[in-house]
Amino acid sequence: MAAIRWEKRGLVYAVDDRLPWAKSHAQIPTVAGVKDNALGIMFSSRDAHNRSWIARLDVCSQDPSHILRVESQPVLQFGATGTFDDCGMMPSSVVEHDGVHYLYYIGWNVRNTVPYHNSVGLAVSEDGGTRYRRLFEGPVMDRSAEEPYFCATTCVRIENGIWRNWYLSCTGWDLVNGVAEPRYHLKYAESRDGIHWERRGRIAIDYADRAEGGIVRASVWKDGDRWRMWYSYRKQGGYREDAAASYRIGYAESSDGIAWSRMDSEAGIDVAAEGWDSFMVAYPEVVTVGNRLLMFYNGNGFGASGFGYAEGFREE
Repeated sequence: MAAIRWEKRGLVYAVDDRLPWAKSHAQIPTVAGVKDNALGIMFSSRDAHNRSWIARLDVCSQDPSHILRVESQPVLQFGATGTFDDCGMMPSSVVEHDGVHYLYYIGWNVRNTVPYHNSVGLAVSEDGGTRYRRLFEGPVMDRSAEEPYFCATTCVRIENGIWRNWYLSCTGWDLVNGVAEPRYHLKYAESRDGIHWERRGRIAIDYADRAEGGIVRASVWKDGDRWRMWYSYRKQGGYREDAAASYRIGYAESSDGIAWSRMDSEAGIDVAAEGWDSFMVAYPEVVTVGNRLLMFYNGNGFGASGFGYAEGFREE
């Protein structure tokens, strides 16, 4: 199968005075559909209290470096006190079904024994993606008897009536230099309605070795009779300070979307020599727009430097 080579097109958006409530980060760019010539992108920005909100902008579908509009208000308000998303939220995956847009997002709770707890919420839009509302006050995916820690970023695709989901699953917390650090990899689940998920513990992308600490944000693309996946991975320790331990974008292939062959050397994209994505590249979102294959991704500081995009080409 021909490899995909990515040509970087540059930075799209970094936090500025267009969003007075957003003090830092433009994290986890999530494509939310195309309407006319506008490609909607959601992302997560942090306020003065370091709480994450879901923001949204539109870019030109033919030239994503051209921002058409930045929505002034967050997509959703925080959940009621005591609910799964009362401390913050991040977008994760948007899928359209029967005219309804389904937004899967990460809910944040602050904890005391570990720094945080994540789970997955669901909001819907019935007006083409203009306004979203929570479908439930509680999460649609959370820790379970078999997965006792947390789950987070999802990649949802619908195929032949089956909702398919490649999601982050935490496998435990390690103390690294006295700080609790989570370890997480990617698992697979299915659903008939996008709400009730059957989780059988199927691992999609597992740790390469004991030193690896995080595999996150799958982005799956059906390419003919094969599935391609891009994701990001990092070491368990030192990833905030050491560029060599920090996030890189990985790659895998599959014939059925369930059993994957990890082929990180074929990802086709890496850090730059200098600039906004020279320390890390993370949280890819791969989509087709017209006849073009695009990847939106974060650079340094887990999105502190903003997000940019690259265009993919087959290497024959």
